Amino acid sequence: MKANARDIRTALERASPDYRLYLLHGPDASTAAELASLLGIAMGADAERVDLDGAALKNDPARLADEAASMSLFGGARYIRVSGIGEESAEAIATLLAADRAGNPVVAIAPTAKATGKIVKLAIDSRAALAFACYEPSTADAERIAAGIARDHGLRATNDAARRIAAAAGNDRAIMLREIEKLAIFLDAAPDRPADLDDIAIDAVGADLGEAEQTRLVEAFIDGHSAILGQELDRAAEAGTSPIPWLRAIARRLLALAEMRSDIDAGGAVDAVLKRHRVFFREEAATTRALRRWSAPMLARALDRVRQAERDVMAPGNAGTILADRAVAEVARGVERRG
Repeated sequence: MKANARDIRTALERASPDYRLYLLHGPDASTAAELASLLGIAMGADAERVDLDGAALKNDPARLADEAASMSLFGGARYIRVSGIGEESAEAIATLLAADRAGNPVVAIAPTAKATGKIVKLAIDSRAALAFACYEPSTADAERIAAGIARDHGLRATNDAARRIAAAAGNDRAIMLREIEKLAIFLDAAPDRPADLDDIAIDAVGADLGEAEQTRLVEAFIDGHSAILGQELDRAAEAGTSPIPWLRAIARRLLALAEMRSDIDAGGAVDAVLKRHRVFFREEAATTRALRRWSAPMLARALDRVRQAERDVMAPGNAGTILADRAVAEVARGVERRG
C-alpha cells in the first residue's frame, strides 16, 4: 500500500506486524535511512539485524523470503535491512510478498527506484507492504525545516541563517539536524534558554565551499582521477570548509547518473537519454564518459557510501573530514582501477 509520511513513520515506530515489507524509494536517501533506523529502534537494541543489498537479491531472489522466515540465532527479535535495491530485486520482493509466512520485518531502501517501477508497484499492490516515496524538499521547504529544527533546539534562526544551514546541508534533514545540534552547543542554547542564531554564529562554526572548487572535486570523483581528487580534497581542508556541501553535490551527481543509467539499461539510446534528462551540451561528453564507466550497482554502492559519510561526519565525536576524504577516495580508486 502507498503510505504518507505519518503512516510510514507510525508503522515503523511500532514495527507493525501488519506489514512484512517497508519500501522506502526515491532520491532522498538520507530521509530513507532515518526512517529505516526507526524500525531498528522499535525492534530493540538486542534485535538481530541482517543486512542485504540489491546484488545479493539479484543472485539469490529467494534469500529475502528465507531470511524473513528464519528464526534468530539467539531466539530474539530479528529484522532485515536491504540497501541499494532497484528493479533487479523485483523477483525477490515478489517472492517475499507471496510467501506463506515472514515473521521478520524487512525495510528496503531503493534510491533509484521510480514510482512507476515494478518493485514499487509490487509494494503498493500488497496489503502486507507499505511504500513511501522519499523526495528531497524544495529550497523553501528545507529552509522552513531548518528553522523548525533550530526552534526545537532553542535557537531563533534568522531567515539568512536558516537558508545557509539548508544550503550547506544540501537540504538534507539529518545533516541539518546534526549541524544545528553543534550550533546549539556552541551557543549554549536549549528550549529553556533560547539564543539567537545568525550569520556570526554560523561563520564561527564553519564555512561554505566555493562552487568552482566543488565542481572540480565532483568531476574528479566521477572520472576516477584519484590524484586530482586528492588535490581538491587538500584545498578544501586548507580552506577549513565543511565536507557536507561537496558530499551532497557528489550524491546529486550519482543520483542523476543512476536515473540515466536506468533508462539506458532499459534500452534507451545514450543521446536520447541525455536529451530527456536535459544535460547541458557542454557536459554531454563528460556525462557520456561517466555512463560508460559507471554501472547501476556501482552507482548504488557509491551513493550508499557517500550518504553514510555524510552521516558519519555529522555524528558527535567523529573524526572530522577524514571520514569523508577516505570514503570518496576509496570509491574513486575503485573507479580508476575499473578504467
